[in-house]
Amino acid sequence: MSYAVDVISLVLFGLVVGSFLNVCIYRLPRGRSVVNPSSHCPSCKAFLRWFDTVPVIGYMMLRGRCRECKSVISFVYPMVEVLTAVLFVVQYAVVEISPVLVARFIFTSVLVVLFVTDLQHRVLPDAVTIPGAIVGWCCAWFSPLGWLDSSIGIVVGGTLLFVVSETYYRIRGREGLGMGDVKMLAMIGAFLGWELMLATLIMASVLGSLVGMMMVMSKRGDVTYALPLGSFLAISATAMSVVGEPVLTWYVSFY
Repeated sequence: MSYAVDVISLVLFGLVVGSFLNVCIYRLPRGRSVVNPSSHCPSCKAFLRWFDTVPVIGYMMLRGRCRECKSVISFVYPMVEVLTAVLFVVQYAVVEISPVLVARFIFTSVLVVLFVTDLQHRVLPDAVTIPGAIVGWCCAWFSPLGWLDSSIGIVVGGTLLFVVSETYYRIRGREGLGMGDVKMLAMIGAFLGWELMLATLIMASVLGSLVGMMMVMSKRGDVTYALPLGSFLAISATAMSVVGEPVLTWYVSFY
């Protein structure tokens, strides 16, 4: 009974957090405050009523359209809310109620924002990655990860992608990776440590390569098409936060 109550509570909490993440996703890439003004329609600027902002239900009541101007509301909004709720429950299933769960909720929320902003705008806001790295390092002091592994994860993650980015630029004469990717990997290292950070990078590279190959084969892009590495990092980091430890233990057992 207690487990069911925990899950229901986390679903509701995740939906509310997801609603706020939608605000961050829309406003941060545009350089706007996530606090002011209140939620409003981006088309007609009409302020939303409180019941219109209820996660998922508000979208369904409005039938995906603004109450005033009838412009279409992106389906991304309820998807982000549901995704956040599901990921919160998954993290709870992995670490249960513990101080680590708070860090996992923060990490998950940050990854959701970065996944969507990079996918939609090719932007990884400093307002998310830099504070995220700081929070991740602070949380490491109170988790089994420890501050040392977190510190190494930050340094190695940031340095590794920076070197790759600089090397690519000097060889090809154009930017291959942005500094947003560098800061995001450093943030992932802060939360997961250097080992799972490297596993995250490998998984993201494989995913990116597969997607790139499919786009070339389907003629939807060519080898110069810029893929959202940040989105692949977000997917991979989420996976590593859930199954990374047992997978790493299994891999090391072969040596």
